[in-house]
Amino acid sequence: MNPRSLRNLRVFSALAAWCLLTIAVSAKDVVYEVEVRADAKIPMSDGANLAAHIFLPKAEGQFPTVLVRTPYGKGGTQGGAGHSYASRGYVYISQDCRGKGASEGEWIPFVNEIRDGRDTHRWILDQPWSNGAIGTAGGSYVGYTQWTAAPGAGEHLKAMFPVVPLIEPYRDVAYVGGAFQLSLMMGWGAGVSGRSEVRTWDQDAWLKAFRTLPLSTWDTCVGGEIQYLRDWVAHPHFDDYWKQGGLQGREEDITTPIYVTGGWYDIFAGSVFRHMNDVRKRTKSDDVKKHLHILMGPWTHGISKNGKVGSMDFGKEAVVDVSAIQAKWLDHWLKGRETDVDQWPPFRIFVMGRNQWRDEQEWPLARTQYRPYYFHSGGSANTLAGDGKLDAAKPGQEPADRYVYDPNEPVPTLGGCNLGRCPTGPHDQTAAEQRKDVLVFTGEELTNELEVTGPVKVVLYAASSATDTDWTAKLVDVHPDGRAINLCDGIVRARYRESADAPALIEPGKVYRYEIDLWVTSNAFLPGHRIRVEISSSNFPRFDRNPNTGHTFGADAEVQAATQTVHHESEYASHILLPIIP
Repeated sequence: MNPRSLRNLRVFSALAAWCLLTIAVSAKDVVYEVEVRADAKIPMSDGANLAAHIFLPKAEGQFPTVLVRTPYGKGGTQGGAGHSYASRGYVYISQDCRGKGASEGEWIPFVNEIRDGRDTHRWILDQPWSNGAIGTAGGSYVGYTQWTAAPGAGEHLKAMFPVVPLIEPYRDVAYVGGAFQLSLMMGWGAGVSGRSEVRTWDQDAWLKAFRTLPLSTWDTCVGGEIQYLRDWVAHPHFDDYWKQGGLQGREEDITTPIYVTGGWYDIFAGSVFRHMNDVRKRTKSDDVKKHLHILMGPWTHGISKNGKVGSMDFGKEAVVDVSAIQAKWLDHWLKGRETDVDQWPPFRIFVMGRNQWRDEQEWPLARTQYRPYYFHSGGSANTLAGDGKLDAAKPGQEPADRYVYDPNEPVPTLGGCNLGRCPTGPHDQTAAEQRKDVLVFTGEELTNELEVTGPVKVVLYAASSATDTDWTAKLVDVHPDGRAINLCDGIVRARYRESADAPALIEPGKVYRYEIDLWVTSNAFLPGHRIRVEISSSNFPRFDRNPNTGHTFGADAEVQAATQTVHHESEYASHILLPIIP
């Protein structure tokens, strides 16, 4: 098996390994011998049996339970988190999701986790070894299995500890700004399907596969029909297909303390803030509002073990012992152990550039000053060698910038909030900035530090020769040595400029206002650095290529080029809105 392919296929399962962390035994713990019940069958309400390894203390009495529900394999029965937790007086359950591992039923991502999670909770509460307290743990999709079963779970669900979690399938993973997250959905979706073909693919093979059209039959390149891949393409709107497995409208029924670990370069970087804030606003439990926490580091879809992420080294401060935090969190809520959890801040964020942690009480920060930085040029902002400028002065009468977006030659993904099939995290963007279909707007060299922390967006006034197209934006920190390091980026599909469930095509040549959500970041632009914004129409293979036809999504086997016009003048003052922290 190709080593790189094997690594890629296991990216998500590596995150699930956060639930397999070995926990140190403290002097306060009674150390138990451990009993293992391998492949125990847990019945679901529809008659299917889901398999689980159950680790129990060899002792009389009742104990709290730590539950992990995973599609990545429930692991072995020797050592690991199961033995660690059970030896400390927990029952630890690692369960295969429906249709995965030794579990019965059909594996369909996002569809069965609400019911199966609740059924598993009920089964635990009926067991003689259960004391009625359940905690959940795990990363990525294993975070999703926690979140989706949380609304209405009741008092028995005492605590959650999701790491870089998927929470809402439609907006968090499938469609961003209306654009399909191609490399993530098709790469991960094919990988967890069990198809053997993808196990031999190297990076070039994946890149070739991502060019397969039409998207509605993309699964033919991995050996035949995978129905859920087709379903994802067949449902580009936020409709009942996505709502059945989503969190939206159920936040008020979450009454469980939650500690989330995320990363500025994670695929779910923006969503963890949005969902935690939604729970804080809507939960019925005033007590839980005080016990919602986010730890946000300079990481991708996992926690760096040495401070190195992408092409950057954030130093030893970026290395965090998440296992110790998790153990203290679960001990507090499931065992009633006295800890300092009640003093933990709602938000603990890592400020890049300065490379320091800081505690905050709200998000966005109350002291934020939102400041627009406007795009300027003489009509030739194309490439790094162009005349694009960025500053706080509103533009007057300036000529527009133009470029041709050809889906056959898309701008390549060079880092960012990606997973598995293309570069992830911070990387030098200079290669992309050499392209004529990338507009580059750069600010003056900074004489003082400027901190940008919070949600970032671009307001773009633009026209296209097509009836549908994409607009992309990227915030970049230009270092004194010339490296252009990406911080955050975003995309908007023109037909979804106003609504995720009511698309509307555009009129060729007409200027429209677009808001491009660049998600979130925290970065101190140091003296000698420059702020830069890139504007284009593709970011491939992270996102699918808009064929510029306006046809039904996923149906096109052919694509066409579009001429794009970006305006920056008094009437159409395109800009980036930065959250400046004094």
